[in-house]
Amino acid sequence: MSIRFVEPLEEFGADLLGVEKPARYVGGEYGAVTRKDAAFRTAIAFPDLYEIGMSNQALKILYKGLNRLPGVFCDRAFTPAPDFEALLRERGIPLYGLDTGIALGCLDLLCFTLGYELGITGVLTILEAAHIPLRASERGEGAPLIIMGGPCVSNPRPYEAFIDAFWIGEAEAGFFELVEGLAALKGAGEGRGGLLSRLAAHPHIWLRGKARSRRAVDSAFAQRPPDPAVFPVPSMKIVQHHGVVELMRGCPNGCRFCHAGYWYRPMRQKSADTVREEIAALIETGGFREISLSSLSTGDYRHIDDLAASLNAAYASRHISFQLPSLRVSTFSLPLLEAVSEVRKSGLTFAVETPTDAWQLSINKEVSRDQVVSILREAKKQGWRGAKFYFMVGLPLPLEGGGVSAGVSEEEEIVDFIMDVAARTGMHFHINAGAFIPKPHTPYQWAPQISETEARRKLDFIRSRLKARGHKVGIQDPFVSTLEGIISRGDERVGELIEAAYRQGCRLDAWTEYFQRERWAFLIERYRSLGEESLRAREIGSALPWDCIDAGVTGAFLAGEGEKSLTREITSPCIDNCTHPCGNCRKDSKIVKNNIHHEVISHHTPEEPETPHPYRPSIPDTHRILFSFSKTGKAVFLPHLGVIEIFSMAFIRSGIPVLFTGGFNPLPRLDFASPLAMGITGEGEIASLDTTVPFEAERFQAALKGALPQGFSVTGAVNIFIPGGVKKHSLASLLWGYEYETAFREVPDLVKAKDEKAYRLAQKSLYGQRRKSVLARASAGEDRGACYFTVYRSLYGS
Repeated sequence: MSIRFVEPLEEFGADLLGVEKPARYVGGEYGAVTRKDAAFRTAIAFPDLYEIGMSNQALKILYKGLNRLPGVFCDRAFTPAPDFEALLRERGIPLYGLDTGIALGCLDLLCFTLGYELGITGVLTILEAAHIPLRASERGEGAPLIIMGGPCVSNPRPYEAFIDAFWIGEAEAGFFELVEGLAALKGAGEGRGGLLSRLAAHPHIWLRGKARSRRAVDSAFAQRPPDPAVFPVPSMKIVQHHGVVELMRGCPNGCRFCHAGYWYRPMRQKSADTVREEIAALIETGGFREISLSSLSTGDYRHIDDLAASLNAAYASRHISFQLPSLRVSTFSLPLLEAVSEVRKSGLTFAVETPTDAWQLSINKEVSRDQVVSILREAKKQGWRGAKFYFMVGLPLPLEGGGVSAGVSEEEEIVDFIMDVAARTGMHFHINAGAFIPKPHTPYQWAPQISETEARRKLDFIRSRLKARGHKVGIQDPFVSTLEGIISRGDERVGELIEAAYRQGCRLDAWTEYFQRERWAFLIERYRSLGEESLRAREIGSALPWDCIDAGVTGAFLAGEGEKSLTREITSPCIDNCTHPCGNCRKDSKIVKNNIHHEVISHHTPEEPETPHPYRPSIPDTHRILFSFSKTGKAVFLPHLGVIEIFSMAFIRSGIPVLFTGGFNPLPRLDFASPLAMGITGEGEIASLDTTVPFEAERFQAALKGALPQGFSVTGAVNIFIPGGVKKHSLASLLWGYEYETAFREVPDLVKAKDEKAYRLAQKSLYGQRRKSVLARASAGEDRGACYFTVYRSLYGS
């Protein structure tokens, strides 16, 4: 079979300007792997838009691990938005990998990671856009093997019609070795059927017809040398544009509603030294200024206060900030609050879930109202003016007299909780509330899900009462929660519902603007009995669709936790040799708590000065570097805001001593003469950067040579010294005009017939335009342009 490679600039050209955010489809990011010579061809596909997928840490872990294997390359792909999906269909071009351009149908192995149930229509979109049959039974010898992992495959049954095989658990625990074995089999002449047989024999692979597979646990997670997944670094703005370090995997707290808490057991913590080294790599090689210290319960990381303080001591002067998501109320402390507010204040979030102390005990959580008030009062002193609260309705909470209910006046209790906390702190809040979904492999897996009607009544009550008191209230659509419940709790018959929805145009269902409510509602009504079956209560101990997966936690333990929920009995956090074994801790899978070292470590400080230079609010003299750069090829489809971020991150990677602005969100003092319109090549763009100390222009240019993504090059640089008290001219204030060169392109009539907007854009030939130079005013009173370098030097005598 011949291998097809797609070059988007050649095959689409100016038509890319007719789709939203064309940078999603061209690649060229810093750190991307572009080799095509490996014999075993793979790709990792994320079933959502680029800006969501590139925020996903699992994708980067898989990308890095697969590209390390000998004889293997791994590309990336994402669900196209409807406008680009239509362009692919119109041109007959298959969906392709961003790094090599390989058509996905030419791969040996196409991997998906599914973290959200409604992403399954994104999987089908990718398959069809790649000209790969949707159903596994319809794929022949020439089709790639389709494998899917991620937390959603804890119940793979709803997806089994579309996926050849499922990886159950953590990829680091054997997946890369499995792929290496598949590559060797192909090299020995084995066909698709032989590779599929190898998959079926693996203990952590589940596929249709296999009785049971066990979840893979990365027992070396906490002992492995520092190895962060840094690349590729996105060139356009994504949803979470920051570096991520996993402090620990798993969670010691057995919150009975939490699917992730049970799925990722046992807890394994990295050492502080490992965390520090991974952070240094994200900053120095990735260029990130915001770092998330990620885990399911960050406050349970040993000595998190000391770690946060040492990181701020090392990096605050360089304006590197740290986020601590998933902090439990009981793990908040004043030192921790001070640490997270050192550089910039991120939001305070409290996942309270349910408002009363008794109900907290039922879900195995302890968040008292007084604790919350105490923390918020301290936070207010540190400058915070509000916080976000998360609540759920429909938790299977016990009645006062015994038994189980879908909730006893829980909406009134939530309102009372917020109003009381607000009165005691003088703050206003952002409340996010949604319906609880009893997920597989949790103590509530046998419980029913609250009906859409009842959930809507409760959530509307919360919104109406709290909005009237000045609070912001976000409500998760109960219809969407119902749909999530049907998919996550269903059996193989749910696949029929999923395919029918896709055939009727449903895709990108996590996005409000793309969600096809009416079509889903019509189909849920058609498959009413299937929905009722998925959401109903089940007898404890009865067969469940997901019994084919051994998550490591025994059914008896989960049933016991369900009983404890009724009696409001707390189960203590996981420790070695605990008195309530769940089944997860074995010889090769156990709790790991590494020792914490307290020394402050600073990395990669710019040579000048030898120690990080502190930011000074008022600097009498200005050390400015005026530079020119080119923007060509794939880079022409990046918006100006993306260009600003690209240079900002490149300066960090290069160790350039950047001067930052003051205020709440410090930014590099970076100035552009004139933003370049998307689609136009730039050969002589002009920008400037202020530095904390003198930094030679030649060193500046050399440092950036290998620090920019494809299509960017610094073509010249000069130093400008502006004495204190002398007027600082912005580049825009000196702008005279531009020199252009245009190569007109013929516009196909088909474009005009299909899309008038795209036709008008193509007529302007933006993609064929080249801005040769940006010119400054020659001098006062003269109407002619001149070189910015010459004009700027003349202003300051440099």
